[in-house]
Amino acid sequence: MNLPITAHAGLSPSQAKARLERDGPNELPKPARRTVARIALEVVREPMLAMLLAAGGIYLAIGDQVEALVLLLFAGMSIVITIVQEARTENVLETLRDLAAPRALVIRDGATVRIPGREVVEGDILVLDQGDRVPADATLLEARELEADESLLTGESLPVRKRPAEHGEALNAGPGGDDGQQVFSGSVITRGGGIARVFATGHRSQIGQIGRSLQSLESEAPRLQRETSRVVALCAAGGVAIALAVVVLYGLSRGQWLEALLAGIATAMSLLPEEFPVVLAVFLAMGAWRIAQVGVLTRRAAAIETLGSATVLCTDKTGTLTQNRMSVVELWSPEAGHSAVDANAVDLAYRTLLETSVLASAPVPVDPMEVAFHDAARGAGIAARNTDGLVQTHGLRPDLLAMSNVWRPSDETSPFDVAAKGAPEAIARLCRLEGEDLRKVDEATQTMARRGIRVLGVAAAQSGPDYPGKAIDDHLFQFIGLAGLADPLRSGVPEAIEQCRAAGIRVVMITGDYPVTAKAIAAAAGIEASGVMTGDEVAALPEAELAPRAGQTTVFARTMPDQKLRIVSALKDAGEVVAMTGDGVNDAPALKASHIGIAMGRRGTDVAREAADIVLVEDDFGAIISAVRVGRRIYDNIRKALGFIFAVHVPIAGLAILPLILGSPIVLGPLQIALLEMIIDPVCALVFEAERPERDIMKRPPRRPDEKLFSGALIARGVAQGSLAFAALAALYLGALNYGLEHDALRTITFIALVAATMALVLANRSFSTSLMHAFMRHNITFRYVAAFIAVGTALVLAVPFVRGILNFVPLRPMELLAAAATGLVVLIGCEVIKGRGPARGLT
Repeated sequence: MNLPITAHAGLSPSQAKARLERDGPNELPKPARRTVARIALEVVREPMLAMLLAAGGIYLAIGDQVEALVLLLFAGMSIVITIVQEARTENVLETLRDLAAPRALVIRDGATVRIPGREVVEGDILVLDQGDRVPADATLLEARELEADESLLTGESLPVRKRPAEHGEALNAGPGGDDGQQVFSGSVITRGGGIARVFATGHRSQIGQIGRSLQSLESEAPRLQRETSRVVALCAAGGVAIALAVVVLYGLSRGQWLEALLAGIATAMSLLPEEFPVVLAVFLAMGAWRIAQVGVLTRRAAAIETLGSATVLCTDKTGTLTQNRMSVVELWSPEAGHSAVDANAVDLAYRTLLETSVLASAPVPVDPMEVAFHDAARGAGIAARNTDGLVQTHGLRPDLLAMSNVWRPSDETSPFDVAAKGAPEAIARLCRLEGEDLRKVDEATQTMARRGIRVLGVAAAQSGPDYPGKAIDDHLFQFIGLAGLADPLRSGVPEAIEQCRAAGIRVVMITGDYPVTAKAIAAAAGIEASGVMTGDEVAALPEAELAPRAGQTTVFARTMPDQKLRIVSALKDAGEVVAMTGDGVNDAPALKASHIGIAMGRRGTDVAREAADIVLVEDDFGAIISAVRVGRRIYDNIRKALGFIFAVHVPIAGLAILPLILGSPIVLGPLQIALLEMIIDPVCALVFEAERPERDIMKRPPRRPDEKLFSGALIARGVAQGSLAFAALAALYLGALNYGLEHDALRTITFIALVAATMALVLANRSFSTSLMHAFMRHNITFRYVAAFIAVGTALVLAVPFVRGILNFVPLRPMELLAAAATGLVVLIGCEVIKGRGPARGLT
């Protein structure tokens, strides 16, 4: 870089040391990290996992090691997964610090030295060159054609122009926008070079402020997890209380305290809802596996279900809706007019325009716009010139926003070729356009600009042997045309947004780009943008006024990270379930604050990925729709499983308590109930999880944000089904008791009838449809395997003498088996009648 760096002495080593001691290293402050032991302690305090551990302990205490080990295994897996995920979230600020502290070239005592970025201090003189990452916020003292990519901080897809600050001039307030006088930590120099004085390091820098906001944000516990934990705790408390009452009443009335204790354990087991946390853990784990098949990874399993309830999807523009790379999308020449460039196909009439734009660019491009020109030329079959032919470059000037390259001719008799590109008005001035010619150029420029296209003018000239020393203004340029560049939409984005609309999800675009560009991209993507709200307007509104405005706005432009965070918070305050997508450092606070943070996997920064709950592996925006579908399917199937759990525990509890009330022999002891749990657990954890989505799953609006998982209707329907099953089983029990069946035969027929009733409850809850035939024919291979397993297991229990002896069962006669099966059929028909009288979805 040809800048007089010796004119700046910089700090002395002693000054730098003193400031480093005063301000601390140029990195974000390290938070108090949670140890694995502390995370594990927090995890086991969760009621869900505590309930799993308690249930496993009860089964272990009564000697049922198989059931105990299964439950403890579920608990152990959940604890390990949670600890790993929680530990990963602790890496967010570490990743941010790594990004904020690259190595830096500074001037100390008049000499350039390269030091670790963490040792840069306020007042240091930075030497910046193309390709450098800026280590701290700094004010430019000198610059040569300097441009910086600040997309990580602003979301703008194009590099921005920078210039030195003049004496006494007011400085730009933050990153973004052309002709700023400051460079910011984390941005990349894409063109030129400069010398800058550091004014902010560490947490005082722009990227540091993002880090502080991340540090202060607390991830909100998933609503499903909170609600399940509360209900599990209530059910557990109620079950234990009833079990204690049974022990006392049984002991006082019969005087047999050992049997009373066994009766109490049986009652507790019949009421203990250990299936709730099992269902939640398995469903979310399987959901994570299912969405991984479509290229979506989850860092927090509960976020999958939450995504299914999202009412608003906030999306960044650059790198999320668009490809985060510039492309030549339109060409215009005075003779041929406008032409869209589709897949690098260029009409012959525009080849000269494209070839000249390449000659006006760097032979080895770094700037995204120049890369786009080279890509378009290569696609059109235009070969680039040998870099040895470039003899001089004229850079941008404050008074002339155009640059040009001068190329040596192929032979000494030919003139030099001069190619220029830049702002259309600057190129028009170089070509000395006026009158009708100038009006046509202005009209074409405005036409493209209104569509959010970045427009550059292109001109060409020739120079004879007198070229050396000739200024760019002295050439007789001929206007060639205009080139329009844009960051194109990702494939499938309009279709995905249309599916969001059909599913009742409002898509909101939040970007750092200019309003015109934002509105154009929104229109192309299919986002209805009647009005655009800027970041300054967001900052100016108080919280009470921002929420209603945010609820009616679909495009936010020129937003800074703290403003994105305010928008997400305002939507949450308005009662929306907010999903947020993004890929840059500037998106990280909003990603973490939203209910569901979604980061891009390939182009996304580590900071964004660590702050998010879900990561799109292939940066496919359409994969979000697949994740929403899985989330809604999980929620529906959890409701089906919970309805079944409520229903199946009613007859089990009733048959455990009924003999105590009647003074008759107990038919369901801990062993029989444990065996029933071996049927119920795989049904809950496997059959309902594998149920196919309902037909209207993506054509209905999201569930209401205030809708309860354990709604009154769900519980009432489950209790009604369970009461019907208990009534049928009680009738069979009383009939068999009056018929004079022996104790073991009574226990056996009641148990087999209970198995049949359980399968009837499964069929009744498999679908929200009222069709009994649909319940039988609905495809679910897992249900078929589980049903076959239960049938074979029941047959073995009755057929194998050793097993019968352990369970105190006896062989049943054909009529007794028929009576047990008929009980299940009565339960199924009755449940279908109950379902037919409720709402079709059975959720409200």
